[in-house]
Amino acid sequence: MQEITDKAHTLLKSRYLLEDVKSHSLESPEQMFSRVAVAVGNAEKNYRTHQSKSFWEGRFFELMRNYLFLPNSTTLINAGKPFQQLCACFVLPVSDDKAAMDECMRVSAMIQENSGGTGYDLSGLNPRGETTLKGESYKGPIDFIRQIDSLTEIIMKPGRRKGANMGALHVSHPDIEEFVNAKVSGSDFQNFNISVGITDEFMQAMFQDKVFELIHPESGEVIRKIPAKYLWKSIVRQAWWNGDPGILFLDEINRHNPTPSLGRITGTNPCGEVPLLPYEACNLGSLNLAKMVALPFSKSSFINWKKLGETVNTAIRFLDNVIDVNNYPIPQIEFMAKGNRKVGLGVMGWADMLIRLGIPYTSNEAIELASKIMKFIKEKSWNASFDLALEREPFPNWEKSIYYPMQPLRNATCTAIAPTGSISFLAEVSPSIEPLFTLNNRQEYQLKNQTPQSLNPALESILTSRGLYSKGIIDRICAEGKLKNIPGLPEDLKELFKTAQEVPFQIHLKHQLAFQNHTDNAISKTINLPESATMTEVDWAFKMAWYGGAKGVTVYRNRSKEHQPFESIDGQIVHEQCFCNDSLLYLNSIHARLKKLLT
Repeated sequence: MQEITDKAHTLLKSRYLLEDVKSHSLESPEQMFSRVAVAVGNAEKNYRTHQSKSFWEGRFFELMRNYLFLPNSTTLINAGKPFQQLCACFVLPVSDDKAAMDECMRVSAMIQENSGGTGYDLSGLNPRGETTLKGESYKGPIDFIRQIDSLTEIIMKPGRRKGANMGALHVSHPDIEEFVNAKVSGSDFQNFNISVGITDEFMQAMFQDKVFELIHPESGEVIRKIPAKYLWKSIVRQAWWNGDPGILFLDEINRHNPTPSLGRITGTNPCGEVPLLPYEACNLGSLNLAKMVALPFSKSSFINWKKLGETVNTAIRFLDNVIDVNNYPIPQIEFMAKGNRKVGLGVMGWADMLIRLGIPYTSNEAIELASKIMKFIKEKSWNASFDLALEREPFPNWEKSIYYPMQPLRNATCTAIAPTGSISFLAEVSPSIEPLFTLNNRQEYQLKNQTPQSLNPALESILTSRGLYSKGIIDRICAEGKLKNIPGLPEDLKELFKTAQEVPFQIHLKHQLAFQNHTDNAISKTINLPESATMTEVDWAFKMAWYGGAKGVTVYRNRSKEHQPFESIDGQIVHEQCFCNDSLLYLNSIHARLKKLLT
């Protein structure tokens, strides 16, 4: 089993390991993985398989104990407990009907009490201030967000995984301007991510400088018209200000909807990597790409494709089993989850894989490898789902799906790339497909006032092997969190260990789009920007994401929020202009293609 560092054990003890009433741990990390493997392996009893239940329990256990694959945190926390809620997140419908609203609040509370997250499409709510038949006033989407945000705060348990929420609102809703500016203070709605659901029609209107209609969600009446470019600039300005709102590209999402006959997708889970129909659940797990490199840090390093393929195969089976052994909050969610059997297998440790292979994150080689590796994962996951369909039957809604009658699959979707904030911390690798945020992390988990810190182990290893390890250099790295301004270090090392804010936003997007091209669901990826970034850069990032086929996009400008999940060690941000000549040429070429597309 991989050695567990003190900081990872602190997180395990605080959030994952079973405890008694006095908060004493009742299990070791290895016993936790055994608990999860047995609970998930119980699904094997439902099927006739070539291998025994104990065989698959062993395979699941080995994947987790060796950190080749980890399921979402909710599975690690709740597997084997009396109420075994293993799915990470859910999308719930929202309406102005009082009984339906009360039910939504009740189910949200049940989900969040068991460490789950909830997504809501608020577009069906009537505009704020409109009069009801009883002479009362509708409170609108923002009031709903306020209620759920307060509920989440009340439910939060000390030291445990905090509930998360996503509120999405269609760009044509009459309250869209109020929604865009809902988090302008930076202190409101701390338990909510918000995203604007944008359509191709709106993008066309924005590029052509036309007005855009805001439409009543119930009557279909045009309430008013506003310049599309004005609304776009409001979205860009607020995203630049503090990271909210993000954007969901609804038409791109629905071009890849596997079951369009069941409805149009308008909502996502809290982090945005799984677009879902009402009452669907997300069931996630992540492959540790850093573990798939043989002979790391050497000129002979290579990807062990066989090991990766075998891990994908077992991971898809694991996630399919989760659907069967999961306890669902209400029957409607169970019906949808088992009807479509969506799973989302993603990755973590991407930046660490590149470092082990000696490939800079900013290189074209890295972008090409991103596409190649995700294409491989998608193909292997679909093959695994096909085999499970033959063994266990296709998902019940298969005949209503885009795959019928050509391709029987066990799962309507197989891949999604989650942010992996906590599980990548446990595995001691970089989160998701993000670059390294800093070379000396201070990730604020608020674990009993403890702040885990460490120097990047890959950097430490390479410095030692090259004879560059010294107290002076280490102290400087710990102080600054990056290599850029440290004299005496070779340029290739500085290039290999560039941190997120040293990576131009175009490169962030190229990675996201390369992975998205081979991902069934979506990707939760932050386009990190330095504190000095301009609104023009945010504007271009959003436009490039739409043009490139992203299903959603989020930006974060460093220090634009009072509290941020990753904090760089250096007290001073180096103010630098992202735009170089090459960047401007690239943006001009994108602009030319956009104009051609829209004429």
